Amino acid sequence: MTLAPLAAAGPLVQAHALAAFLAIALGAAQFVLPKGRRPHRILGRAWVGLLALVALSSFGIHGLRQVGPFSWIHGLSLFTLTMLVLGVAFARSGRIAAHRWTMIGLFSGALIVTGLFTLVPGRTMHAVLFGV
Repeated sequence: MTLAPLAAAGPLVQAHALAAFLAIALGAAQFVLPKGRRPHRILGRAWVGLLALVALSSFGIHGLRQVGPFSWIHGLSLFTLTMLVLGVAFARSGRIAAHRWTMIGLFSGALIVTGLFTLVPGRTMHAVLFGV
């Protein structure tokens, strides 16, 4: 493992990666902490902010170009932002089951599954983890 590729990637990619790692950690904490209490709501707000930062920062990253400067990842970012708004709205309106499944889906899809795609050879995080 070497952080040199991430250090060379520039501040936007660094912020994107840091926000993603923090969102994964906070999301994992949310799974084990009690739900509905103040700590859950505070960590939840931080998690939503971090995931929004991950999604928004992706629009400035264009390593994978499929349609002009954009790729399917940018479509996922739009979907993520939409679902974040819905997930918060579900919680505020008392639709807790819908909130739960929306947030679990975002954690699983937008962070874990998409994060695995960063490990494809040629991507920055592949170089960080595997030194290639």
